[in-house]
Amino acid sequence: MTTSAVSTRSHRTSLFMMLGSTACFITNVLLIRALAGIENVSLWVVVSARFAVGLAIVCTLYRREFQPSHLVTNRKLIERGLLGGLCTLGFYYTVTQLGAGRATFINNTYVIWGGLFAVFALREHLRPALLTGAVATLLGLGLLTNPFAAGAHTGFADFIALLNALGSAWIVVTIRQLHAREHSSTIFAAQCVFGLLLCAGPAIADFAEITPTAWLILAIASISASAGQLLMTQAFRDLSVAEGSLLQMLVPLGIAVGGVVFFAEHFTVLELLGGGLILAGTVASSYPRPAART
Repeated sequence: MTTSAVSTRSHRTSLFMMLGSTACFITNVLLIRALAGIENVSLWVVVSARFAVGLAIVCTLYRREFQPSHLVTNRKLIERGLLGGLCTLGFYYTVTQLGAGRATFINNTYVIWGGLFAVFALREHLRPALLTGAVATLLGLGLLTNPFAAGAHTGFADFIALLNALGSAWIVVTIRQLHAREHSSTIFAAQCVFGLLLCAGPAIADFAEITPTAWLILAIASISASAGQLLMTQAFRDLSVAEGSLLQMLVPLGIAVGGVVFFAEHFTVLELLGGGLILAGTVASSYPRPAART
């Protein structure tokens, strides 16, 4: 088998892994939404459970590959862990302050920022198809979420959402850099460990009794999020920052579809148009990369 054929197969596998991660993230959000409908569980507890389950999965399934000592010796892993924990908290904060639509839109501008950061930090080439796809998906997301409806005012939470988008963009670049030396399990574990350091204290202080049903939903949601993170981290071993991030834009579309299917919501004409633009943009991103000249 030629080197080109191996590269094409690896790229295709990474595309499927990234799509699998979007399905996991969609499942996670829909389950958390269902949980909110039956019981009031603290967001600190929800986030801490996600990190704790993720760390348990790594310790169980990747005992040989996981290098815990690297979490305190590799500066990039510490950076990835702290920034990942802060961005997870930042996203939940902006959702509560701005609403899901506006927060999702601003946070997901990381697709553009990540592609630009990667040009300078990783010397990645931002292909025209990827740039066009990114613009199309952001326009589609704007139509889908209606982030700046009448009466909306820019404030501190919008600034936090923008910082979160920049942080998320740099995280993806950092993941790409770490793949040169670290296994995906160790990269993911960094977020779990440092995320728990940030969230465990407030979660314990804010903890209230939870029913068995709520625990079950929370456990499945946490497993889904962990699977999504592991798949995404592994996929970035082959996919560029712009390409992989753009595929993650399917998550808000999937959440919207889930709202229609499971929560009796309805699409407007503009929302349908937005969904179509997101699909078109992600399809554009998955066009085969130009073959290298020999």
